Amino acid sequence: MRKDNRANEIVRPIKIEHDYTKHALGSVLISMGDTKVICTACIEDRVPHFLRDKGVGWLTAEYSMLPGATHTRFNREVKRGKPSGRTSEIERLIGRSLRGILDFELLGERTVYIDADVIQADGGTRTAAITGGMVALKDAIETLMKNGTLEQNPIIDWVAAVSVGKFEGKVICDLDYDEDSNAELDMNLVMTESGKFIEIQGTAEKEPFDQVELDELLKYGRDAIQSIIKVVKVA
Repeated sequence: MRKDNRANEIVRPIKIEHDYTKHALGSVLISMGDTKVICTACIEDRVPHFLRDKGVGWLTAEYSMLPGATHTRFNREVKRGKPSGRTSEIERLIGRSLRGILDFELLGERTVYIDADVIQADGGTRTAAITGGMVALKDAIETLMKNGTLEQNPIIDWVAAVSVGKFEGKVICDLDYDEDSNAELDMNLVMTESGKFIEIQGTAEKEPFDQVELDELLKYGRDAIQSIIKVVKVA
């Protein structure tokens, strides 16, 4: 058993608070254990220049970790003049993950902006941001459908993300900070409810891993993502 008494294949408790902010079309606070992320979805009736007059929409994402989210305070990235490489990587990951479940022709010439702001970090911030972003996107689309702006739902599948890894010789799921910082290997999975992969990011931190371990990691990840989607769809 782990320090929070979870079995190796079990994810941390998930909580979704809808309508967390007043002005965004969709906004949630997602909590996965002690990791908490505010995710908002805003939609504008315009698209990037490379998509103008093509009848399709777009989705982009921004991610930030607030200064007090970790054990020691750090300066906002705006003070440095540009986002870090880690932040840019996570923003691209969130964008790819959510673009993968949208029909942009049904969305029309609109741009969806997903913002994920980490207010408390205890491992898995990027995976929580993807899952929370999915819920915020769903809420925003439902709002547009209720007010008649959209006739058909452009969301064609659900998506969620989870971390898996190897810690103290055992494959585990949904790593917290202590587990992640001492993991022997670390992998982030993004999958749809229909069972298709959008992203697999895996790295051996110590010794290389073999096919048997990879298959076990993927099984843990698939099962965990299905359990996460089942929770957030009704939360």
